[in-house]
Amino acid sequence: MESIDIVGMAAALATPWSSHSVGKVGTARVNVLRMDGDPVREEAHEGDEMLLVLDGRLELLVEGAEVTVGAGGMYRVPAGARHAVRPGSCGTLVILEESGV
Repeated sequence: MESIDIVGMAAALATPWSSHSVGKVGTARVNVLRMDGDPVREEAHEGDEMLLVLDGRLELLVEGAEVTVGAGGMYRVPAGARHAVRPGSCGTLVILEESGV
């Protein structure tokens, strides 16, 4: 398998906050997206979600608590936790989430 330019892949996406599947690791899907500073409405998932910021910054509101994740940082959103993206989030984000949950 060849190496994948995740940052380049995210930069080439036509629409911010529209994730692109990179593949799977075990039962987890690996997605990449480009953040553009705009907020994203609150949501919750049945399974845990790992958020890895490759560059830039991710601003979250998780169950009412403000969370900032910088470049190189990772944050786990527990299954069922209500979370939203706050304004100011920009850069490249990799999301690992259980598939089939």
